Amino acid sequence: MFDPVLLRSFLAVAETRSFTKAAAQLGVSQPTVSQHVRRLEEAATRMLVARDTREVRLTDNGDAMAGFARTILAAHAEASSYFSGSAMKGRLRFGTADDLAITQLPRILRHFRQLHPQINLELTVDQSGPLHRKLKGGQLDLIFIKRNPGETDGTVVSRDILVWVGQEKTVIDEGAPVPLVAYQAPSISRQAAIDALEAAGRTWRITCNTRDVNSTLAAVRAGLGIAVFPQSLIPDDLVKVTRRFALPDLGEVTFSLLSNPVAAKEPIEALTAAIIGRDLRRPA
Repeated sequence: MFDPVLLRSFLAVAETRSFTKAAAQLGVSQPTVSQHVRRLEEAATRMLVARDTREVRLTDNGDAMAGFARTILAAHAEASSYFSGSAMKGRLRFGTADDLAITQLPRILRHFRQLHPQINLELTVDQSGPLHRKLKGGQLDLIFIKRNPGETDGTVVSRDILVWVGQEKTVIDEGAPVPLVAYQAPSISRQAAIDALEAAGRTWRITCNTRDVNSTLAAVRAGLGIAVFPQSLIPDDLVKVTRRFALPDLGEVTFSLLSNPVAAKEPIEALTAAIIGRDLRRPA
């Protein structure tokens, strides 16, 4: 009933919230994407995408169609791979930084497994530093981690700025050391916080050393201090407190994919393509 070509164009719009970006992702013209979406709306007899001069958003019917489209395309790809005899097989050892696991990444991985059921995907969740060491040691095939902007090897998926995060009611007395909730060293966010505070002449103290994103969030929610997060990953119940306490800027961070050069290339390239260009913001 629904043409897979139309569904692919619609999903690209749904994920990028832009006809122009969807066209670039698919390698077609913007009018072609618009035509595909219009034809899909005619087939569904429903408006799927609401457009105005400021934004592109899905209607309620569009949200429903996005779910159906992923299922239909996954089944289509699985059937095509099965009958063509070209389905990828093997093992892919994938590692992701723990805070990236609270983004849309789990949905992307679920879709990837539907598309490639014969790839045995093994997931490791850890901090960026340990994952990088495991990759270099041959224990992982592909990792998705946070990195400093100056580190140029690998594939940059997206960029973000680091910000100070706390509770709405958080208070830091004037002249008091800044209370930090931080990952155990070595950590990009921990080092960024310490370097920025010391460069600004601010005193600080570690009030809680944490090992993962959930314990970091628990400590901040308990009022033990403030933490450093990528801006796109701030939970709804916490707020940016940079300006409130005149805290120094922290700079950028990149979310990058790095691969093991001796691992099988096909599964790595397939998962890399599944991640790049997707909206990785936290689920609403």
